[in-house]
Amino acid sequence: MAARLKETYLKEIIPALTKEFNYKNQMAVPKVEKISLNVGMGEATQNAKLMDGAVNELTAIAGQKPVITKARKSIAAFKLRENMAIGCAVTLRGDRMYEFLDRLVNVALPRVRDFRGVSSKSFDGRGNYTLGLKDQLIFPEIDYNKVEKSKGMNICITTTAKTDAEGLALLKHLGMPFSK
Repeated sequence: MAARLKETYLKEIIPALTKEFNYKNQMAVPKVEKISLNVGMGEATQNAKLMDGAVNELTAIAGQKPVITKARKSIAAFKLRENMAIGCAVTLRGDRMYEFLDRLVNVALPRVRDFRGVSSKSFDGRGNYTLGLKDQLIFPEIDYNKVEKSKGMNICITTTAKTDAEGLALLKHLGMPFSK
């Protein structure tokens, strides 16, 4: 069964973007390529147990097991040694990606306190969008009672759009709540 957002993209968003930007070919219409989730755990250098919680929570949010990221070099000021676990990341593609984007837009972001929309200035110049969250508790998959420490995360949405205007239009059609 295909994701709900993917069906909406194929049936409604492709024709709307084709009309809006006058694409000659359906394959020229921008699409979401992948979504990368990254949790940085600098405190894991002191307490290795925090890493297990971050991995379990990211697994629950993304629906697949994350990769543990390790330090590339030692930094004495941060009490960091080479190859120490300092974060975890997961890349979503295909149906899981559309499912996550649907949950992010319709369930998680509206649960943010005093939410007025996400910034439309977080594009990188090539149509990719990055969003930072301060708390993982906005996702309904996370049980509040089992969380040891509140962790933020970065969400990077990579698209095939050539410009920021095309990327913005794509994400608006997908339901991303941009602030005015």
